[in-house]
Amino acid sequence: MTTKDRKQIKPGSTLGILGGGQLGRMIALAGRAMGYRFVTMDPTADAPCGQTADRQIVASYDDVEAAMQLASVSDVISYEFENVDAQVAEVLESRAYVPQGSRLLRITQNRIREKTAIREIGIPVAPFCVVNSLEDLQDAVRELGLPAVMKTATGGYDGKGQWVLRSEAELAEAYETLSKAGTELIVEQFVPFQMELSVIAARNPAGELAVFPVSENIHQENILHLSIVPARISAEVAARAEEIARTIVEKLDVIGLIAVELFLTEDGQLYVNELAPRPHNSGHFTMDACVTSQFEQHVRAVCNLPLGSTELLSSVVMVNILGEHLQPVIDQIDKLPRTAKLHLYGKAESKAKRKMGHINVLAPTVEEALTLIDELKIWTNTSEVLS
Repeated sequence: MTTKDRKQIKPGSTLGILGGGQLGRMIALAGRAMGYRFVTMDPTADAPCGQTADRQIVASYDDVEAAMQLASVSDVISYEFENVDAQVAEVLESRAYVPQGSRLLRITQNRIREKTAIREIGIPVAPFCVVNSLEDLQDAVRELGLPAVMKTATGGYDGKGQWVLRSEAELAEAYETLSKAGTELIVEQFVPFQMELSVIAARNPAGELAVFPVSENIHQENILHLSIVPARISAEVAARAEEIARTIVEKLDVIGLIAVELFLTEDGQLYVNELAPRPHNSGHFTMDACVTSQFEQHVRAVCNLPLGSTELLSSVVMVNILGEHLQPVIDQIDKLPRTAKLHLYGKAESKAKRKMGHINVLAPTVEEALTLIDELKIWTNTSEVLS
């Protein structure tokens, strides 16, 4: 790492953010409190991040000329999502200071490269096969067994671009459907997990590394519903999850933030499911329950400032507000618990299953926080989580 790469970006400087969604919005809110200015690039005018940044460049993510404009007005550039156009990433790296770099982007943009990279550093992942034809899929199922999960190698989030294979009779339909994406496919052995966990970790160019407490995550219809912190796991499992995150950060030379999503099996084994080289939905609890939020930590990391404390100040449950929950939350705003912190994202259009905001509920225990959420009767199945 060169001297240039170790430079500090002091408050008063301008951070460029590629992407104008809610993650960029919350990065900008955290950074503005520290005295930074922000420019964001996003194709949607008045994007969530555009509302909190000093300026928004309205342009598509593959617009090289707009990317050059972003580079010209920024002291440092970061991204809030990983599906950055490769050519744009190269232009930004050549013309601006992008401490996160493009290597990790290239790895995490492709599930095959990601799984291979994780496996090569000695971290367990579910056994997988690359599939380029129906015959490949049939061979993979014979090797891995059923059930198995087929996914597109690129794209896809919140359960999109994947198919849980439960019988050989559905292989042809599954292959025909997912192959329309025009990308390679990957088939993974199904992991019978007891719990889903995630760990958010940060590292700055000086090499300082910090890890947030482990989050227990519950999904509904493949979309994150609840993050429970502290996770209801043993101290030994928590320590192993944090160590996995540290290893990935160090071996993959992460700068900025990374979210490591894991499966915990009944026999206590941990498998990495996927990585996200940015702030993450499962880290939103840090905004109100930790000394330093994941968004402030991201700013600190890419600007090469000392990292903040990740100490957990209170038990907390984060619940996502999807489109179908937004109006009920607004209607019941006077009934929200006094320890509830509401965060809305400023999106112009509310749609079912679209993330519109979240609430962090702080309480002496996670069980008490879950009870407070359940009593609102806005979300279903919270009582099942309590039991």
